[in-house]
Amino acid sequence: MANLNKLTITEAGKKLAAGEITSVQLVDACLAEIEKRNPSLNAYLEVFADVREQAQKADARRAAGESHPLLGIPLAVKDNILIEGRRAGAASKILENYVASYDATVIKKLKDAGAVFIGRTNMDEFAHGSSTENSAYGPTKNPHDESRVPGGSSGGSAAAVAAHMALGALGTDTGGSVREPASFCGVVGLKPTYGAVSRSGLIAMGSSLDQAGPLARTVEDAELIFNAIRGNDPLDSTSIENKGPTLAQGSQGRTLKIGVPRKLLEKGIDADVLQQFEKSLDTLRAKGYEVVDIELPLAGLALAVYYVIMPAEVSANLARFDGVRYGLSLKGESLIDDYAKTRGDGFGAEVRRRIMLGTYVLSSGYYDAYYGKATAARAQLAREVAGVLENVCLIATPTTTTPAAKLGEKTDDPLAMYLMDIFTVTANLTGNPAISVPMGTVTREGKELPAGLQLTAAHGDEQSLFVAGKLLQ
Repeated sequence: MANLNKLTITEAGKKLAAGEITSVQLVDACLAEIEKRNPSLNAYLEVFADVREQAQKADARRAAGESHPLLGIPLAVKDNILIEGRRAGAASKILENYVASYDATVIKKLKDAGAVFIGRTNMDEFAHGSSTENSAYGPTKNPHDESRVPGGSSGGSAAAVAAHMALGALGTDTGGSVREPASFCGVVGLKPTYGAVSRSGLIAMGSSLDQAGPLARTVEDAELIFNAIRGNDPLDSTSIENKGPTLAQGSQGRTLKIGVPRKLLEKGIDADVLQQFEKSLDTLRAKGYEVVDIELPLAGLALAVYYVIMPAEVSANLARFDGVRYGLSLKGESLIDDYAKTRGDGFGAEVRRRIMLGTYVLSSGYYDAYYGKATAARAQLAREVAGVLENVCLIATPTTTTPAAKLGEKTDDPLAMYLMDIFTVTANLTGNPAISVPMGTVTREGKELPAGLQLTAAHGDEQSLFVAGKLLQ
């Protein structure tokens, strides 16, 4: 059958259950597309040699009577999520030959569900970036226009899904790293409630910010993956059993309201992106939602707060890569030379920049001035968002201010790159779930480029995101 790789997970699952297709056929269709497009897109760093064998086992499990929505479904996995016995390098030279000794909890759950792992996808090194140009193995390109970035840091996963080289994928989101590439590539990306998905087996960037999340072509598919990977995990003390409010529970006796922080949208957004955003709000109004203006004054400071807290956590988390315990180890004339040579050659420029910034804000004399104030502002922002979500069920913004930038356009201007995260970082600072859903396209240089709408919900209320997201589709 032709174009099996263009099926959604939901469609493919139904055909697999009915015996109309096999997992091997699905995998072969994806592999054919990978062979055709990956050489130019660079979405995959490695395609696993045993993909067809995995698919055969999935088909055998189904023949034996097993049934699961993800059984036999080919998925891509970001290069910072551990799969036992396979390389996992976070797209960094310092972990170039590292082989995982155990499964991340999200991988174990997907294995139990019968998913097939096609390969590991490219990313910004250690998830440091918004464009997937910071990879040690070269940039990934946007499937809609190969002269543009796919977003980051989960750009490889988003590009693989958008280019039909996988039916779905896993990414990680620290400041928008699932949602932003979802917006740029025209797919759906979910950042779950902090703790709803275990972080065990994820190569850490910012421990209080990181969350694994799905990328898929539809909201329904993202929901299937989320339901498979969610849940409390004894291996992660920050994980929770997600039993938050649902849209049905939270809306009894009142109109469903979506809040729009208008003041946050006054500057820096491309006019045609804002136009698509307003059209999407009209669609939600037509589906029964009331759209109201809200005030989120501290959201304007979220980016500054994020770029103090995140580098501080990066500095702490990456201290372990010292050339002694694991990873790259280069020898100098002294122990200090060993450290300097290993970290200097092993880390890219953006990683070194964030380590230095994080070390500075944590240093004696500056801790209270920067990190202490940022932590206090973060807590206040969380209270502000929680207060707003007592009166509305969702907060809506564009996911990004612009469509995908040109390759190389922002690499020499770190501040311009950081500004790409202006709408996405708040959900990571506050721990709220947020989703990016395609809201149409805008035209640049004759190419139609996707743009995304972001919805944010109360803690544990992913269901409200899925309901509204499906209506937008």
